[in-house]
Amino acid sequence: MRIHLALRRHVVPLLLAIGLVLTASATAHPATGRSVPLRVATYNVHAGAGADEVFDLDRQVRALRSLDADVIGLQEVDVHWGARSEWRDLARELGHRLGMHVAFGPIYSLAPEPAASRPTAPRREFGVAVLSRHPVLRVRNHEITRLSTQGENPRPEPAPGFLQATVAVRGVPLDVYATHLDYRPDPAVRTAQVADMLQVMNRPCPRRCPAHLLLGDFNAQPDALELAPLWTTLRDADPGAPTFPATAPESRIDYVAVSAGVEIRSARTASTGSASDHLPVVAELRLGRR
Repeated sequence: MRIHLALRRHVVPLLLAIGLVLTASATAHPATGRSVPLRVATYNVHAGAGADEVFDLDRQVRALRSLDADVIGLQEVDVHWGARSEWRDLARELGHRLGMHVAFGPIYSLAPEPAASRPTAPRREFGVAVLSRHPVLRVRNHEITRLSTQGENPRPEPAPGFLQATVAVRGVPLDVYATHLDYRPDPAVRTAQVADMLQVMNRPCPRRCPAHLLLGDFNAQPDALELAPLWTTLRDADPGAPTFPATAPESRIDYVAVSAGVEIRSARTASTGSASDHLPVVAELRLGRR
């Protein structure tokens, strides 16, 4: 009995001290035990062709695999589009070869070419995609203003291709948006697209809205006036380097942007050689549990 009482006199204070230390540690670093690490990337895959204009999907698979990202936003994705990409479904093939879930949002969805017309011929599609190691819960393809490249005398009008994929990151829902903004020097269409995207991303939710990411090729530099409204609600994961053209980068036009509830730990461009005419942006994030 004396031995037990003696142990209690020493052990109980020790346990209390340990508890106080652990409590203080948790208080000092509240996000550590309540947030989830996430590596994300954005990459314009140039319809499977490299900076040399040679279609080489094996080369792009190697480049994407080297990023080791949990979530990737892709732009310029062909799905049975044409001879330039061998009529292949690049979205599905990249997802399969990387072992990732895939969501695809067409910007254009056209009837098969007459020579290929048959009851089972797939539609010719071109757009954006999201690859995810985490389950994809739901997918929506929103319309934003576009100036089509597929018809004569186009005018700005609503068209699809603003992809929203809600993924479950270790039980935490996250809305991942993939986009590709207008490339023309006149910023008018991009200005309308930014307003449209913000309207979609800032819609009220029945319950608390998930945090969200915006991944894409914006075709504008960070200080462009048409992008300024984005930075009122989103934060730019600045890689500190240009992204285009891949062989001798001069402009930063590819972005990872995050909402409240997402912490940016670091960001960088990745060296992927001539696998595309863009360099990918890779960001290390932490997603807060709500």
